[in-house]
Amino acid sequence: MSAEPQQEWTFEEYLAHDRESEVRYEYLDGQIFAMSGASRKHNLVNSNIQAALHPQVRGHGCEIYVCDMRVRIPAADLGTYPDIVVVCGEPEFEGEKEDVLTNPTLLVEVLSPSTEDYDHGKKFAHYRTLPSLASYLMFAQDEVHVELFERQAANRWAFSELRSLEDVLDLPVIESRLALADVYAAVPGIG
Repeated sequence: MSAEPQQEWTFEEYLAHDRESEVRYEYLDGQIFAMSGASRKHNLVNSNIQAALHPQVRGHGCEIYVCDMRVRIPAADLGTYPDIVVVCGEPEFEGEKEDVLTNPTLLVEVLSPSTEDYDHGKKFAHYRTLPSLASYLMFAQDEVHVELFERQAANRWAFSELRSLEDVLDLPVIESRLALADVYAAVPGIG
C-alpha cells in the first residue's frame, strides 16, 4: 500500500474519493492507501472460500460479501476492504449508502506477502475493537495454512491452526464448515 500525496483526509473525503475511483483505497487515521491487485492464487483461494461458505450461510440470517464491502472501524479510524465479510443478523451501515458495513460477524483475509505482517498485527488489533466481530480467519495462499481467532468470554481470543488438506474448519458462529480440500482446490502448487 502506498499513501496518496495529500496531508490529511476526513473519512467523508476518503469515501467520496474511493467511490469515484477505479482503484480501491483503505483509509487509516487521515491517510489513504492504494490497494494492490491480488495474485492468481489469492483470487483462487478467496473464490473457493466464498463458494463454500455462500450456500451454508444463505437462509441462516447471514450475508456474505466478497472484496468490495468496506468495513468501518471507528475506534481505529479505519476503513478497509477485507477479502470476505460475513454479517449475521441485520447489517448496519454508516451513512445512507449501503457500502460501509459497521457490524461484521466474521472477517476473512487471504494473506499476501506484502500484507501478511499487517494482517496478523495491527489490522487484527483494529479488527478486535469491533464489538460485533466473533471470528477472524487468515488463509495462506502458497501453502495449506489457516489461522482462526474466535472471541471468547471476557473479550479473550482463542487461536486454532490447520495445516492439512484433510482438515475441516468448524465455524459455529456462522453455522458453517470449510473443508480445506475445497478451499485449496485447483490452487497451483498445493495438493
